Amino acid sequence: MVPSFKEALNSGKFVVTSEIGPPKGTNIEKMCHHIDLLKDMVDGLNVTDHQSSVMRFPSIGGCLAIKEQGGEPILQMTCRDRNRLALQAELLLAHARGIRNVLCLTGDAILVGDHREAKGVFDLDSVQLVRTVRQLESGKDLGGNDLNGAVEFCAGAIVTPEARPIEPQLIKFENKVEAGAEFFQTQAIYDLDNFSKFMQYARQFPVKVLAGIVLLTSARMAKYMNENVPGIFVPQNLIDELTRAPKGEALNTGIEIAGRMIAVLQKDSVCDGVHIMAIGREEVVPDILAAAGL
Repeated sequence: MVPSFKEALNSGKFVVTSEIGPPKGTNIEKMCHHIDLLKDMVDGLNVTDHQSSVMRFPSIGGCLAIKEQGGEPILQMTCRDRNRLALQAELLLAHARGIRNVLCLTGDAILVGDHREAKGVFDLDSVQLVRTVRQLESGKDLGGNDLNGAVEFCAGAIVTPEARPIEPQLIKFENKVEAGAEFFQTQAIYDLDNFSKFMQYARQFPVKVLAGIVLLTSARMAKYMNENVPGIFVPQNLIDELTRAPKGEALNTGIEIAGRMIAVLQKDSVCDGVHIMAIGREEVVPDILAAAGL
């Protein structure tokens, strides 16, 4: 029997999760290959929910595939695309099919995606979605109506330690904890000294924090994220390291950087684990784990 993600969080071990990007279409062969490759190497597999507002195969469909293949899924659920009825209904479906972990997200803006004519819903935000999970666990829906069968989830949320200014993020973090979040997967972190300062703050709260590690595949990617992705800062020394990589070796350098960061986070007990986001290169996650000594 696969150990539950919640058991892993509470075991005191250094927890590792990773991310599966579902396809844009019905051909799930590659996604299933990635699931099979990673399911026994990590403690949980997230499936993204129309990441960057790009329409894809649904998160819950990917999570069901993970269950079928013997892995431990973490359902990502955004408030962008559903009102409170649909969000609650999907949580009921997920629980009924054996999915026991959910990451609650507000969701990216519609305008960054590939369906700019779509209408964002945002009936709830991520804090309210965490509260919704806890409400359903009490046996009642958001309308106060009794449920014929409640749910039970390990519910989490995200935090952005690199945000500037950081104070609004800390307020959101505390609100999510108060709403009932048990774990946090952070947005990408690269400045370990800054992240350590955030963790000194986060340790005040009874939650587990997994550092987000996004694989850098080139110096160009690192510069792009610095210029275009709020809340992500890649230090110049890492950009220089990627720039110096021999032709065709930038990806391997990115793998080495990710592995090195994970090894430091584990060795120094900075946080409770890591969440690895290879973004379309899930096949190299085993190489990252090997570089980290895991």
